[in-house]
Amino acid sequence: MVVIINAIKIIFLLGFLVLIHESGHFFIAKLCRVTVNEFAIGFGPTIWKKQGKVTKYALRLIPLGGFVSMEGEEERSSKKGSFSEASIFKRIAIVAAGGLVNIIFAVLLFWCLSAYYVGIKNAFFNVGYFIKAMFDGVIQLFTGKVTVDQMMGPVGISSVISKTSDIADFIYIMSVISLSLGVTNLLPFPPLDGGKIVLLIIEGIRKKPFSQKFEVALQSAGFLILITLSIFVTYNDILRL
Repeated sequence: MVVIINAIKIIFLLGFLVLIHESGHFFIAKLCRVTVNEFAIGFGPTIWKKQGKVTKYALRLIPLGGFVSMEGEEERSSKKGSFSEASIFKRIAIVAAGGLVNIIFAVLLFWCLSAYYVGIKNAFFNVGYFIKAMFDGVIQLFTGKVTVDQMMGPVGISSVISKTSDIADFIYIMSVISLSLGVTNLLPFPPLDGGKIVLLIIEGIRKKPFSQKFEVALQSAGFLILITLSIFVTYNDILRL
């Protein structure tokens, strides 16, 4: 029974954070009149799908990610509503929306939790400390003060979630993971959203896009590095268990 409850907690927390992340991309894309072909939560085999007027909505078996597939995102297209035909500002807004939604959600969640326990006045102070800790963590990552051995992957995160003993612990962990997801996603490294934003900024400065061949090669190299890192981090997570 405990195993089932822990599994439900893990799936709900990770699935919900992925949902709001991808929803950020989705709603800003819609706002910018960019065509979204598919909005999916999870990876692997499709267990549920529904075709809307324009967008196909899908739920997939593995709840560890998701994606918003836009017209002209992977391969440039001149069709109406194409991502590649949207302005640089609109494309940056769409790409940044997912991570920003996670950060905003984390801050609001943490503020509500603080306001409920140390009062509204102290909640603002605690949120300030929370945001400062976020930036300190990023600085430590880039200055080498945080090593790869100290990083935590899905296995480690699942272990932390399963150890939450009450709703307050669960909400706190949700805010921390949401913050980590948002910040990590906005790091300037391909194929993360932050890496895409850097390419879009450079494209805006040079007034022309990079060749599609270059972008694919860069994204593929970055993806290979991330997969290797993920395997290493997961291995360390298992050892710590």
